[in-house]
Amino acid sequence: MGSRAGGRRTGPKCIAIVGPFASGKTTLLEALLARTGAISKQHPVASGSTVSDHSAEAKAHAMSVEAVFATTQFMGESITFVDCPGSVEFAFEAEPILAACDLAVVVAEPDEKKIPALQLIMRKLDDLGVPRILFLNKIDKAAAGVRDTLKLLQPVSRTPLLLRQIPLRKDGVVVGSIDLALERAYIYREYAESEIAEIPGDDKARELEARFAMLETLADHDDQLMEQLLEEIEPPKDEIFDDLAADLRDGAVTPVLIGSAEKGNGALRLLKAIRHDAPDIEATRKRLGISDGSAAVVQVMKTIHTSHAGKLSVSRILSGQVADGTELWLNSTDTSKVSGIYRMLGKDQSKLPNAAAGDTVALGKLEHAATGQTLTTAKGGIKPLFKLEPPKPVYAFALRPKERKDEVKMSAAIQRLAEEDPSLTLHHNQDSAETVLSGHGEMHLRVVRERLEGRNQIAVEGHAPAVPYRETIRKSVQQRGRHKKQSGGHGQFGDVVIEIKPLPRGSGFEFTDTITGGVVPKQYIQSVEAGARDFLKTGPLGFPVVDIAINLSDGSYHSVDSSDMAFQMAAKIAMKEGMPSCSPVLLEPVMKVEIFTPSDATARIIALVPQRRGQILGYDARSDWPGWDVVEATMPQSEIGDLIIELRSATAGAATYRAEFDHMAELTGRLADEAMQSGGKAA
Repeated sequence: MGSRAGGRRTGPKCIAIVGPFASGKTTLLEALLARTGAISKQHPVASGSTVSDHSAEAKAHAMSVEAVFATTQFMGESITFVDCPGSVEFAFEAEPILAACDLAVVVAEPDEKKIPALQLIMRKLDDLGVPRILFLNKIDKAAAGVRDTLKLLQPVSRTPLLLRQIPLRKDGVVVGSIDLALERAYIYREYAESEIAEIPGDDKARELEARFAMLETLADHDDQLMEQLLEEIEPPKDEIFDDLAADLRDGAVTPVLIGSAEKGNGALRLLKAIRHDAPDIEATRKRLGISDGSAAVVQVMKTIHTSHAGKLSVSRILSGQVADGTELWLNSTDTSKVSGIYRMLGKDQSKLPNAAAGDTVALGKLEHAATGQTLTTAKGGIKPLFKLEPPKPVYAFALRPKERKDEVKMSAAIQRLAEEDPSLTLHHNQDSAETVLSGHGEMHLRVVRERLEGRNQIAVEGHAPAVPYRETIRKSVQQRGRHKKQSGGHGQFGDVVIEIKPLPRGSGFEFTDTITGGVVPKQYIQSVEAGARDFLKTGPLGFPVVDIAINLSDGSYHSVDSSDMAFQMAAKIAMKEGMPSCSPVLLEPVMKVEIFTPSDATARIIALVPQRRGQILGYDARSDWPGWDVVEATMPQSEIGDLIIELRSATAGAATYRAEFDHMAELTGRLADEAMQSGGKAA
């Protein structure tokens, strides 16, 4: 077999902890920090005293709402753990972190309902090429056997799930684990190191069977091991460990460790696996395509605005060294000087003189740096290592401060929040004069609102954004409009006859004239068009008018009193008097929607669509996503506002959707009346 892994990789490591919501990530982080001595004891999540519970929002909702960094020492080596939020609404937090970390620890439960959410995480790791260990948590509460659980989980992983430990049971209760590589039993002790023991005789056959399965998987990548298994030769343990490390680093397997983070069980074995098997910064550089030159290369993983230290850019030093005062280039024009280097342990920071390759630190005052960007000491900057592309928003609300004096303050605060969370989008809707904040779910935007009110002391109020209703006409009408006013000196006179006609849906606006004999001088024809256009900004139903044609057919003028303004007014009068006779009708935007859902929830999603006045166009298996479907439908935009809440409720938080404008459709009856009364604001 030789030494495929090349020995243990030393130096600072960065390990992301990811997993579905409530799988136990924060609890595991606490267990790891307690075992390494970074914190005095492990705190239960319910206590609100964990390292990850440093924000008011995390405490209020008893969930992680942002990534938390914690650097610790284990057996003389530096490891930075990053606790990434598990909720799909905050999942984007992990993307710039995963790109620059060495390894991900995926925390999973023996719970079939959370498999789709786990699949989303595993897909992202596959896309980024990040090696991973799967920590099967809450093993003491598992109803099924561990190998049966792995059969359920295997479809979500493109690489084989390699079981490295099996549970040790006594009277049906999990009391420890058996390490298949070491062939050793460990008896769990709460919040303490496990006790080493001999494998009980009753469990020996089970251990041998599981160990052989592990070796068979490793033999897929090692011909010499395959020969030894075929010849029934016991392979040396050091060579087995070498294969385990090599296959993990190559991304050929996903080792599976077990434990109960709530009691600290399995934390030490996980730490040792990370120390011995995880790749290092050199492997991460290779994955990202960085040549190890003399220049320092820094990848920004997260941006934080603090009350005392200002802007902090939590970054991975991928190569070289960075000291206080180092100048970092983003591109040929934008540079920033480092003002402070800090080691992170949740909200606590300790100042460092410098940072070297592999370190994960917070760099102060990098004004030209944003999350996901790559900086370097090389003059002119370097090409970004990857493109950070936030997913499209699926939830929005219109936001305004309760007091007008806070408008500028609110705008600046939202800009800072968007720096911290690039998945937030803010735009001003000119039609409705609304400031619309968009994100990835109701909780996502609720936290943003709480930060505005808590951190920034800005009282805000919000509502569903206005739906861009339009109106059109069904009938044609000919109408005269005359504007005549005499008030001393020159008067005002404009006289027009216009024909108002409906156009096919999607045609927009057309203006023509059939004037003969100069009854309306040429210089005033444009004024008539301008007056008509101005009126159509708000039709008789209260909304912009579309799909309409105006023809100027007749009129008259006065050589002295006629003017541009007079003919604009005449056109508006004609439109105002003629439009109500054209059978105006309200139009609502209808969207083409693609809903991505786990297959076991497809029937529920199909039943949900008609309840929102949607029409199913069809559904099919999602390409390259085993166990998922895509449901295609059309749905009024007014029904999509809170669609994501119902989709996630029906799919344990996994489903999402994509929508784009398709067409405008007539809206009549009670719904039209409600839309006109609300002025377009969605209920």
